[in-house]
Amino acid sequence: MELSTINSPKTHHNKLISSDDPSPPTTTLLLQRSKGGLVTMPFIIANEALERVATFGVLPNMTFYLMKEYSMGVTNAQNLLFYWSSATNFLPLIGAFIADSYLGRFLTIGFGSIFSFLGTIVLWLTAMIPKARPPPCNLLVSGQACKSATTAQYTILISSFMLMSIGAGGIRPCSLAFGANQFDKRDTNGNIKRVLETYFNWYYAAVMISVLIAMTGIVYLQDHMGWKIGFGVPVVIMFFSAFLFFLATPLYIKENVINNLLGRFVQVIVVAYKNRKLAYPEQNSGYHYNKGSEFIVPTSKLRFLNKACIIKSSEDGVAVDSWSLCTVEQVEELKSLVRVMPLWSTGIMVSINLSQSSFPLLQAKSMDRHITKRVEIPAASFGIFTVIALTVWLVVYDRVIIPLGSRIRGKPFRIGTKERMGIGIFFSCMAMLLSGIIEHIRRRKSIDQGLLNNPEGVVAMSAMWLVPQHCLNGIAEAFNAIGQIEFYYSELPKSMSSIATAMFGLGTAVANLLASVILSNVDSITKREGKESWVSSNINRGHYENYYWLLAIMTCFNLVYFMVCSWAYGPCVESGSKKLVEEDGEMELENVSRPGSTT
Repeated sequence: MELSTINSPKTHHNKLISSDDPSPPTTTLLLQRSKGGLVTMPFIIANEALERVATFGVLPNMTFYLMKEYSMGVTNAQNLLFYWSSATNFLPLIGAFIADSYLGRFLTIGFGSIFSFLGTIVLWLTAMIPKARPPPCNLLVSGQACKSATTAQYTILISSFMLMSIGAGGIRPCSLAFGANQFDKRDTNGNIKRVLETYFNWYYAAVMISVLIAMTGIVYLQDHMGWKIGFGVPVVIMFFSAFLFFLATPLYIKENVINNLLGRFVQVIVVAYKNRKLAYPEQNSGYHYNKGSEFIVPTSKLRFLNKACIIKSSEDGVAVDSWSLCTVEQVEELKSLVRVMPLWSTGIMVSINLSQSSFPLLQAKSMDRHITKRVEIPAASFGIFTVIALTVWLVVYDRVIIPLGSRIRGKPFRIGTKERMGIGIFFSCMAMLLSGIIEHIRRRKSIDQGLLNNPEGVVAMSAMWLVPQHCLNGIAEAFNAIGQIEFYYSELPKSMSSIATAMFGLGTAVANLLASVILSNVDSITKREGKESWVSSNINRGHYENYYWLLAIMTCFNLVYFMVCSWAYGPCVESGSKKLVEEDGEMELENVSRPGSTT
């Protein structure tokens, strides 16, 4: 597609008018080509980037908001954030399913933008309306029993979280692929690949910048101007996110919905059960497959599923309906998904470690955060070091390590996907170990300085000691998360590319639920017999270091479990990029990022 073609709808419109009797296909083609292109990119990219600024901006300081304004203990506050994060990571799966099967990506993003906007409004109202919160009470230093929030107050708060999660479920799984759909792949000139690469680069750059703005600018407003301004600005940002997206409605190419893979998986299971008494054919010709498919005969692994594609004598190789006979390709898709599940489960522990947001926040709050006498880093902004470490490592790996390794070896060099996943687990274990060591030192200093009963006191210890653990978390995420996604892309069939990101998002959602279970059990067990809980709201009386070390031990066992799963899985496909790029010189767009994204 030429850029002049993208941005010249008038030319196509005139062609349409001058044509005496255009056939319906020609008319549709010309109308389709008069839309889309680069002109739509700023609106689509701005929609998700601004949505992330709005939602990520309220997350870092949310622990403080819940503890100060809703009189929640740190355990309850962190558990609520676990549930919110779990919903935010799970709902993109539902959003992808709805977009692919019913609404299409445009309407799904549109409804998602509206829901996110409403969610930020409701959260802002909890700060604006005093009766929407419990009476003011400092849970840490007042020494009195604070009044808990009423059912109505909790309902308002949780509804704001759910609305934002639903919004993210509509926007994040569809935005990247919807933008890619704006380029007509029927144009065969060389510009399409270059334009798409530019789009993807700008998209990911915008997402990264939005996270940085959220963790610095929005957090700064909350710390220095209060919750009313700090939550009000995301409302304005989310309004512009929705407004800009709908503003370009006449310019978008809107793809038709397609069939969903979930239904195909269910069909295989149902048909295999129906045919459970059938004998396996002695010849390979006894299986049903699509003409031109790369899958002609099913593999011997998970052989019981092969019965779903066995041709009965009465069917003659013709499927009356997909609920009576499946193709070999359908069967192999489900098999490949089942095979990667054990390795998928090994990434859950890394996500559990990365989701521990409240405790580093409280640590930073209790330490000296000054860079200079006048410059102080907000406690909620320390997570930015995780993002910076992840970004720097990706650049170093791509621009330094790979070229250097290729030069030394004299042939292309890369670290395998499973190896990267394992390295990520190791770094995650080291991050938790180091977090416990730093917290142990911080707590001893706080006791020596007489701050045992003053959790709001500042220890004479620089908060920059927390930077290494954040950097290790960033490197762990760079290795494990990206390794996981590439592993799924390379190991799953081409038709299942959309499942790759979906599986990672599902893993994060499960991790948040399990993190809540771990935290609740640690709290209830360690505070028995009147003892102070390891995860006490008073950071100086608790033992956060023990909690970190528990996570480190669990991650160590998870690393051993990963090694067993990796050995049992066997060798991987050598190249994982073949499904992302290529096919007659064009990029495969439809499945690049349909399901939920993880940031």
